[in-house]
Amino acid sequence: MNSIASVTLEVADLPAAERFYAASGLGAHVDLRATDAPSTGFRGFSLSLTVSQPADVRHVVDAALAAGATSLKPATKSFWGYGGVFRAPDGTVWKVATSAKKDTGPATGRIDAFVLLLGATDVAETRKFYVEHGLTVAKSFGRKYVEFAAGASPVKLALYGRRALAKDVGVPVDGEGSHRIVLGGAGTGAFTDPDGFAWESASVSAAS
Repeated sequence: MNSIASVTLEVADLPAAERFYAASGLGAHVDLRATDAPSTGFRGFSLSLTVSQPADVRHVVDAALAAGATSLKPATKSFWGYGGVFRAPDGTVWKVATSAKKDTGPATGRIDAFVLLLGATDVAETRKFYVEHGLTVAKSFGRKYVEFAAGASPVKLALYGRRALAKDVGVPVDGEGSHRIVLGGAGTGAFTDPDGFAWESASVSAAS
C-alpha cells in the first residue's frame, strides 16, 4: 500500500448526506455509508480542497453553504492566501484554500488537490507507522507536519498535530467516539493507525 484509493465518510443520516454531497458538488471526492457509531466534538481530521484563485474558493464554499453546510471560518484573505472552512451537515470539516490573493478570471470549478489531514497525537510516531505501511514521505517539518507522496491517488495524505489542526479549522480540540471516516488502501488489508483511523481494502470501500 502506498497511497489512498478512497475516502468513505460514515454518516448517521445517509439519505440526507447523499442530498448534501450531490447538491454541493463535493460528492465526487468521497463515498458515503451509514453508521450508528457515536461521535461527538472534533473528529480529528479535515478534508481540504486546493484551488487556483479566490473565486474558486467562494464557488465551492457558497455551494456548500447553500446546500446546508455551516460556516466555521468565512472565506477571506490572509497572509498565506485566501480560504474558508465549513462543516457539512454530517459533521465533516472541509477547508477550501488557494495561495493566490487575487482572481485572474471567473471561477473555473476546477480542484487542484484533495488533501486528507489527520490530526495526530504524535506526528513523528504516526509518520513512522505509515512509512512502515508503505507510504513515502514527500514533505516533513519535524513533529509538526508530514505530507506523503500521493502517486496516482486523487487523495493526498498529510499529518498535523491534533491541537494545531483543530485551531486551523476553527473548532474546539475535544472530541470522542468514532472518527466517522474509513480510508481505502490499494493492496492492503484492514488496520488501524496510532490515532484510531481505520483503513480497509480499497475494493471494500469502493463497493460501499
